[in-house]
Amino acid sequence: MFAVTASPSGLEQLWFALIGVLWLGYFFLEGFDFGVGVLLPFVARDDVDRRVVINSIGPVWDGNEVWLLVAGGATFAAFPLWYATVFSGFYLALFVVLAALIVRGIAFEFRHRRDDARWRRAWDRAIFWGSALPALLWGVAFADFVHGVPIVAGGAWTGTFFDLVKPYALLGGLATLSLFTLHGATYLGLKAEDPVRENARAVGQRLAPVTFVLVTAFLGWTYLSAHAWHHVGLVPPLLPILAVGVLAAVGWLIGERMEGWAFVATAFVVLALFTTLLLDLYPNVLVSSVRTSYDLSIVASASHPYTLKVMSWVALIFTPFVLVYQGWTYWVFKKRVGRPGRVEQPTEA
Repeated sequence: MFAVTASPSGLEQLWFALIGVLWLGYFFLEGFDFGVGVLLPFVARDDVDRRVVINSIGPVWDGNEVWLLVAGGATFAAFPLWYATVFSGFYLALFVVLAALIVRGIAFEFRHRRDDARWRRAWDRAIFWGSALPALLWGVAFADFVHGVPIVAGGAWTGTFFDLVKPYALLGGLATLSLFTLHGATYLGLKAEDPVRENARAVGQRLAPVTFVLVTAFLGWTYLSAHAWHHVGLVPPLLPILAVGVLAAVGWLIGERMEGWAFVATAFVVLALFTTLLLDLYPNVLVSSVRTSYDLSIVASASHPYTLKVMSWVALIFTPFVLVYQGWTYWVFKKRVGRPGRVEQPTEA
């Protein structure tokens, strides 16, 4: 079986771009959710502060996860071979991500059901790990997409779980874990009142240099490896350079209490990092570490053109409603969250 070398059609390119936008939306929104969960033990001095931290994302975290469901469903419908290959090779990692997200969701619902300190501490640990593990593993997965996985002709998987945890992938995981945590710190700076706000600012200042080193190393390795080993790709050097430059300013923005700009900066870096990965991946959906001719391309993994056409009409009709609803949700819950007696608290998720 020979690799498909035809150029992607307009519909195939459109759906690769749309799926990329869905993943970008997911990581931008769920990224600060993960960061808030990871920061829970570090910015809250007592249970009241922990309630403030959780309430800051309480009205929106489940809506943010919808982007993951839509991205997965769109991938299954538009590029079924990509979906099948990822789920066969990344099965254990994706199972861990799914289990972590389920446990985190249960923790949000159950931690306040009993007035018992041990009960709440147990669920707080579940929130921490349910946030940290996906933040790490999503970076590992997307790094593997670009750097290469052991697939042969037709997307057949020939490796093991340990082929997914090579140094480059681990660096990608650490980069996304630190970046999402920093993103969560800037979000808390916008959303929470003191003392959580002040604690998040202090943690963000300490975390910013570490994140800068990890993300810079990962973006540099990504750009050099993609261009030297696999294909030219579409990403210009300006994008990772600009991301690194913006990230270098985050610590200063936090220190100057420019919380809005700090959040915008971390959001931009999140989007730039994953855009870099997606553009370096194009015109493939998975790179083979066995042989370049085994790379799984957009053309080889795409559904029938009629399927893509029907999906395009569905997306055109329903996407605006989803975006308007989610934007309205953020508008309604735009006020800061504080300790009782200072700011009215939204209902805990």
